[in-house]
Amino acid sequence: MKIPFLPQRRTALKRIVQYTMVGFFALSTSLAGNQIQSTQAQTKPGGFKSKVINLAYQTSGDIVKAKKAVEPRFKALGVTVNWVGPFPAGPQLIEAMNAGKVDIGSVGETPPIFSQAAGITEVIYIAGRTPSKGLGQGIVVRANSPIKKLSDLKGKKVAFQRGSNAHYLLAKALKEANLKISDVQVVGLTPSEARDAFIQDKVEVWVAGDPFLALVEKSIPIRNLRNASGINTLNGFYIARRQFVSENPELVRAFLEEANKIGEWADNNPAEAAKALASEVKIEPSVLETVTRRAVRRLRALTPSIIAEQQQVADFYFQEKVIPRKINVKDAVPSPDLLRAITPPKLYRK
Repeated sequence: MKIPFLPQRRTALKRIVQYTMVGFFALSTSLAGNQIQSTQAQTKPGGFKSKVINLAYQTSGDIVKAKKAVEPRFKALGVTVNWVGPFPAGPQLIEAMNAGKVDIGSVGETPPIFSQAAGITEVIYIAGRTPSKGLGQGIVVRANSPIKKLSDLKGKKVAFQRGSNAHYLLAKALKEANLKISDVQVVGLTPSEARDAFIQDKVEVWVAGDPFLALVEKSIPIRNLRNASGINTLNGFYIARRQFVSENPELVRAFLEEANKIGEWADNNPAEAAKALASEVKIEPSVLETVTRRAVRRLRALTPSIIAEQQQVADFYFQEKVIPRKINVKDAVPSPDLLRAITPPKLYRK
């Protein structure tokens, strides 16, 4: 069942996104003095209470949804699967999760950091993705653009989704050229809107990601100034609603097991995975095969090293004054006992 989520009110996450628009380094009134405290849930391993699980998906497509990978497992448990979406990007997905509309979803490394900085404690990490080579993202211009290198971006209009992994790619790439986000004209758009603005020559630069990047590569000549190699190395996370994880560790573990299985299948069978996604995202399988070959969908456990790497991303955002407070990523990680309860052993891969 597809359940669209239409937000009815401004959230703290939206205020942080607006904060990045104006570059104003201060806490909003509603967040002043608010301390993000660790509310790590304690629970006995195993068990579940919910009879329904709400899973989020984005417009970029989800192989778990396309292949109906989890439905048989949950049906056997007497649990109904609802797919909620599609969401244009991670920030909108997290907004829905914070409102209690979503239980589990997948996002890049940046949205959970913005949510913590906004004072949201209900969203927690449950698993990581295996790193890709970063070829499915990039800072692109048209092939005939006078913009030849990153330093040429100063003063230019750059379109991307604020609070997404595109935000981190741009910020880190600009730093390589001794520039900051404030040195460019940010045009905050959803991934599909940013693609359209770029194609229509309304913006000169686009921080792009698959499948939209692969689609445009097939249609017009472009130049990739910098892909995500060596920058977006975490490749994102599965996140979940804290209360849902606390009350339903067996369901979370079952989901991660099935998501990892289909992820491994997709990594080993990119052409077949492309065919499965084609009907979902309405993109030709030939384009989606490029996407699936550049992606890595296998999962990995939340080890201390992964958490530490995510902390480095958060610290970078704080140092660059993109978020208004320093956060502790561990506050958004389940307690050790709960983490062991929800993590399939196979995710502890090297």
